[in-house]
Amino acid sequence: MEDDEKNVKKEKAEKPKEKQKEKGKPQQVEQKKTSSIIRLAGKDVNGELPIMRALDQVRGIGVSMANAISYVLESKFNIPRKTRLAELSEEQLQNLEDIIKEPAKYNIPSYMLNRNKDMESGKNMHIVSNDLSYAVRYDINRDVNIRTWRGFRHQRGQKVRGQRTRSTGRTGTTIGVVKKAEAAKTAPATAGEKKEEKKEEKK
Repeated sequence: MEDDEKNVKKEKAEKPKEKQKEKGKPQQVEQKKTSSIIRLAGKDVNGELPIMRALDQVRGIGVSMANAISYVLESKFNIPRKTRLAELSEEQLQNLEDIIKEPAKYNIPSYMLNRNKDMESGKNMHIVSNDLSYAVRYDINRDVNIRTWRGFRHQRGQKVRGQRTRSTGRTGTTIGVVKKAEAAKTAPATAGEKKEEKKEEKK
């Protein structure tokens, strides 16, 4: 009887330990998930994505630019483009960052860069992430300060590139579109009223 009681006590003592182990499992999974997020060009990117898809998540890198960068990685550093971002070593990630910062150095053509012939440096550059948003804001402020037509349109919140504003992009106290038929009806009436006013003035 005493042996049976001891065995029951051991089983009860072991059960809480098993529960604690089960509770600890989700924490390990969460740690793996958080470690798969990788910092790339100033942005947190999901490390489970392949290189080309991960590059597409960065502001300033489109599909064609991501394709070009992944091609350079594959040809010069022997890293397949389908490799997940989390599988890259620190050295490989550094090489990837270097290609993003200076793509012209790796023979990526200048027409794929987003800032050709920069006004300050005169160089062909490719800007990404926070640098891109700052550069766009700076360009708009420069146009506003030097009073260009583009700056004037930016200041008024209107369309900049010559689009039509009859139906869309209407801001402020705008009146609805007047149809041609209604405008034709009102035009002769106003002309007739003016003639009558002139006759009265002559009398």
